[in-house]
Amino acid sequence: MMMSSTSSMRWMGRVCLCSIVTLMMNGCSTKIEEVKEEANPLHSLSHVGSMGLAPNQEPKKMPVDAATPSFSMPAKPIVKGIYVSAWSSVGSKFEQLIELVEHTDLNAMVIDVKNDSGQVTYPSTVPLVNEIGANSHVIIQDMKAKLQRLKQKHIYTIARLVVFKDPYLSKKKSMYAMKNRDGSVWKDAKGIAWVDPFKTDVWDYNIQIANEVANLGFDEIQFDYVRFPENGQKVDREVLFDNPQKLSKAQDIATFLHRAKEQIGNKAYISADVFGLTTSLPNDMGIGQDWAMISKEVHFISPMLYPSHYTSGIYGIKSPDLQPYAVIHQAVNDAKWKNHQLARSSSQVAQIRPWYQDFTATWVKPHKKYGVIDVKEQIKAAKEQGIEQFLLWNPSSTYSYR
Repeated sequence: MMMSSTSSMRWMGRVCLCSIVTLMMNGCSTKIEEVKEEANPLHSLSHVGSMGLAPNQEPKKMPVDAATPSFSMPAKPIVKGIYVSAWSSVGSKFEQLIELVEHTDLNAMVIDVKNDSGQVTYPSTVPLVNEIGANSHVIIQDMKAKLQRLKQKHIYTIARLVVFKDPYLSKKKSMYAMKNRDGSVWKDAKGIAWVDPFKTDVWDYNIQIANEVANLGFDEIQFDYVRFPENGQKVDREVLFDNPQKLSKAQDIATFLHRAKEQIGNKAYISADVFGLTTSLPNDMGIGQDWAMISKEVHFISPMLYPSHYTSGIYGIKSPDLQPYAVIHQAVNDAKWKNHQLARSSSQVAQIRPWYQDFTATWVKPHKKYGVIDVKEQIKAAKEQGIEQFLLWNPSSTYSYR
């Protein structure tokens, strides 16, 4: 069968993208790790800005999507949210972030419940959490009360749960860690140990935490680092995975998300963070993140579309960090196309809710200082294509958005 000219152009574009994916994975993806580090508590108290309450301010109403979900949950909200690190969810910084939400069109917060170090941020009662002491450095003592307060203010709450990047569990229970072929614990280029994503006991551990925070009152559970480490071919040469079912990486990630949704999906929505290039590439990038397979298993899919994380030349853009509108426009266009194709064969297609950049990538040459105009350019690029939802990322939870 002959391809249409449009299909042919799309295919050729994806071939070009595949030819530079190695550069992307070896270059910018490592910066995703860097920029998503837990903010230092000493640096997380910078001011958001002083904004007095408006007289007789009405509670914020949550806009909803017209689509009816397939289970007994409230209608899916149109989320416009910010990342709130655990350190930023306490004290005066949290009050500033609440004011930011109340004085803008923002209506949601993504709060760390299990962070990049594998530490649980609240007083969990999950048996394995307590056995290994993953909650020995609790930051958020009053999680349930905090969620109740946010609910009263009509602020939608999302629990960020880092899954397979878990150096703490790897250290305390090395049987769950990714292992080198000689049996020693494997570590990534930064010296960080990961748990083996094929181990179902690791799935259950994270699902138990997710279930607990859903019961505490979170509206949504967002799985981050729900993937294998980058540089997949190199990792595959070094690591002996515990994979008796002989699943592919993409099958493994999709099956984990399917189990999570089965067990929690009647209590809270389920979402997953994915690499930005998953919107455009026709494969799982060697990390198990296949757009179509994940989109079938979650309610929301959140590609991390930070312009600074794209290699020069991607989408024909010489300096992506300098052109946030152009990057987001193409990435979202590709994501919508993938969802459109998927909708032809699947009754379940996740809604697209991108992460946008509200930080300055000083390591990129050239780079620009990101401010409210750059953030709104990203939002505009997607909104013009019908994608209104978004999340803003700043590792210290300090935002330019107004």
